[in-house]
This record gives sequence, C-alpha cells and structure tokens, in this order.
Amino acid sequence: MAVSPDLLEILACPVCLEHVTLTADSSGLRCAKCRRIYPIRKDIPIMLVDEARIEGPVGAPSGASSESH
Repeated sequence: MAVSPDLLEILACPVCLEHVTLTADSSGLRCAKCRRIYPIRKDIPIMLVDEARIEGPVGAPSGASSESH
C-alpha cells in the first residue's frame, strides 16, 4: 500500500509550507524549496523536521553534504 494521492495533495513541508512530492523511489517526500526529504515508513509520511534529511546541491556526488566539518 502506498501513500494516498489524496494525502499527498494536502501535505506541505513543515519548514517552508511548500507542497511536497513523492521521491523517484517512493521512499520519501521531497520539498523543492528547502530540499528536505521526509521519510516514508510503513506507508506513513514522517513530517518531522528532525527526521528529514537535506538533499545535496544539484549535480553533487552521492553522499555529498552542504555542511562542512
């Protein structure tokens, strides 16, 4: 069972309030504005900021992060 299209229609990023879309592999919900990806676990979107990961810059190698250590 997947996330309901009706639910996807009303979900928004809790940070910037933009509409979220399903990732290509259907494992999360992506906010195009702030580049956060919220995980989907057991068909339930986890819309918590602490659970989201921030997608790297477009064209960055896999695993790259915008944070420097």
